[in-house]
Amino acid sequence: MELINQHTKKIMEGCKERARAAGLSFTDESLEYVVTNRDLLELSPKVMIPTLYDYWVHDVEVLREKGKYELYPHNPYETVINTRPPISFYNDNNPDWLNVMIFYHVLAHIDFFQNNLYFRHTWDYDFTGQALSDKRVIAKLRAEKGRWVDYVIEFARGIDNLVDFHGDLADLFSRPEAECSSRLDYYFDVFLQMEKKVSVSEYIKEINRYNECLKSFAEQGEKTFFTEAERRYPELEAHFARSGEAQPDRKRDLLRFILDNSEFLARDENIWMRSVLEIVRKTSIFFQPQIRTKILNEGWASYWHERLFLQDDRIKGHEVDFARVHAGVTSMPRVGMNPYALGMRLFSHIEEQADKGRISFAFQRIMDYDKRKQFDTGSATGQDFIFSVRENLCDYLFLKNYLDQDFLDRHKLFVAGKRLDQQRMVWQYYVKSRKAHDYQQMMLKSLYHPPAITVDQTRGIEGSLHLNHKFEGKQLVQEYIANTMVGIEYLWGGPVHLETSEAQVASAPSSPSRGEELREGEITWQRVLYSMNEKVLTKKKL
Repeated sequence: MELINQHTKKIMEGCKERARAAGLSFTDESLEYVVTNRDLLELSPKVMIPTLYDYWVHDVEVLREKGKYELYPHNPYETVINTRPPISFYNDNNPDWLNVMIFYHVLAHIDFFQNNLYFRHTWDYDFTGQALSDKRVIAKLRAEKGRWVDYVIEFARGIDNLVDFHGDLADLFSRPEAECSSRLDYYFDVFLQMEKKVSVSEYIKEINRYNECLKSFAEQGEKTFFTEAERRYPELEAHFARSGEAQPDRKRDLLRFILDNSEFLARDENIWMRSVLEIVRKTSIFFQPQIRTKILNEGWASYWHERLFLQDDRIKGHEVDFARVHAGVTSMPRVGMNPYALGMRLFSHIEEQADKGRISFAFQRIMDYDKRKQFDTGSATGQDFIFSVRENLCDYLFLKNYLDQDFLDRHKLFVAGKRLDQQRMVWQYYVKSRKAHDYQQMMLKSLYHPPAITVDQTRGIEGSLHLNHKFEGKQLVQEYIANTMVGIEYLWGGPVHLETSEAQVASAPSSPSRGEELREGEITWQRVLYSMNEKVLTKKKL
């Protein structure tokens, strides 16, 4: 892995100028590396963050990906990570013309990272530096505690999707100033003096650093100061929460609740586990927006690499090459979903609709097909509108608001059904629906949506932890329940109960005749209670 040469860097800087002229907004500083296919395979399990903490699952993933690569060799083009400054990796097989196209794609990603409000909590610090600090903390603990560190990581990662990302994000826009001040008081008056017992010189250095942050970053000075403090002391947030000065208890964030309330983790011999849980939770929070904006993010990048590269004179002589690569990335499959293709076409559709004034109540009231087709107010506000979409939405809102019947008809999309041909004993796919509502529901169901599990403090007795799964039509994966609850029981230090819903088949499915769709038996949902006590799982119906 090495930095790109000056020739390629000059190409990148030229792309930056054209991208900014088109309206994209991003910082001047960026780092670009040339890597091999093998490098990309080794970085992928760490979500392309080279400094992420070591964990045995990463090594297993690397071996698996290398095995797949031996069977199916392929050349990944690029990847970009949301850090300060942004870091991007480029395959060493890319020719110059392809790098121009890829640079536009990467710059659009950076614009998205730095302007979409779901990434707000990532704007004020460098995650690679934070990850390196976390990696060193875990390496030190592993040297002292051995395999127990990996057990704690595994238990924490089993529930790291149950974090209150939206709650943390909301705090950035509504956090009272007084709360920040109490945090500052705790850090200087309690944490440094009574818990860490730092020297006078070190204490004065921290005061000077705080004053410098206020001078340099104004309103963001205190947050920037604490970013560096948390890098040095990963346990700071947990200690502050224990002090009673933290944010109100959130029952939707299971990791946070265990950190704040587990008597097992409060024991002197187990305090080190808090640092591990904080690192796992912090890492999960960082990556939450990327999971929730996959279609929006990739669609935005694909929209701009197509638009900007087609206007770039460096495409001359490579039009066919571009068409082949671009089609491979953004082709719309008949069955399944390509986030690049769907997102790019939806952005183009929204822009055209806004240009004609169709994103309005007046247009929505028109039911006549010919009148809808001819409707055009000439507002020409499409560009401004898609930048607003890029700033404010996630995948769910993107699809819910703008995936309409006009878009479906234009691209001839449909919901595919599956039925069994008993004569040939093969599955047949057929067009099940061309309605926008059905297609939209299919897409929404494919999005990342972790289970809504809350802590019910009114039902936990004698040191037990009672969890309530708010059923939303999807039952939990039963094969994971036992192992996950073992981990929660260990971290909590007592019995754990989980209330959820499971499918009950009222009658056996009837045998379908040839050409008919396989029908499921009538399903009813039954509330059940799982209990884990001393690593023994039991279940009873409620």
